[in-house]
Amino acid sequence: MKFGFVAKHRGAWPVNLLCEALGVSRGGFYAWLTWPRSRRSLSDEVLGAHVHQSFVRSDRTYGARRVWHDVLEQGQACGLHRIERLMREQALRARPRRRGLPKDRGARSAVADNGKRAVIPPLKGLV
Repeated sequence: MKFGFVAKHRGAWPVNLLCEALGVSRGGFYAWLTWPRSRRSLSDEVLGAHVHQSFVRSDRTYGARRVWHDVLEQGQACGLHRIERLMREQALRARPRRRGLPKDRGARSAVADNGKRAVIPPLKGLV
């Protein structure tokens, strides 16, 4: 996690300054750069592509549970919490579908012309 931060920000600040601030060795950072990626991170990358594809196909309306069901149907075995994490990392948030405007129903939708109605004045003496 710390080495990832150093790798991300090494263009803005010197590596030795970042390593000193985070309490890690410079040699450890450069050794970390040469390590092969873990199986988990590689499978997260593949699974993340499936998640993104399912999310976009749903017109960005599917949440984690529906995306999870889509990914399971594609044959990728994973858990719901992993899908939630991958969606968070990719900043994928479901947006609600827009509801349509009310439909015009012909004569039933006509508004009464209340401006021309006869107004009966109240009777005096009634309480």
